Amino acid sequence: MNNNKVYGLLGLAMKAGKIAFGTDSCIEEIQRKRVKLVIVATDAAERTKMKLNKICSDNNVAMLEFSTIEELSNAIGKSNKAILGIRDINFSNEIKKIINGGEAIG
Repeated sequence: MNNNKVYGLLGLAMKAGKIAFGTDSCIEEIQRKRVKLVIVATDAAERTKMKLNKICSDNNVAMLEFSTIEELSNAIGKSNKAILGIRDINFSNEIKKIINGGEAIG
């Protein structure tokens, strides 16, 4: 899996304003049906993961555990972000493809 491609896509999505970050804003966006994919850092708190897993499954949103808080934060130019919500279907499809082992376009 090419993590750098994922980080690159996250950076682009951030610049395009297509990312919600932080637990509260992600939950709000999920409930408003705006988020297509939730990425949770592998080192996020278990309680946070469980809470988001429930909200994602209730709202039929895909959730992936990927990378660390530090690496996800660096990818979007913020600090200490364990939860990212991708608002764009194209970004979310590409990121899912790469994380799940497929190859991205480009």
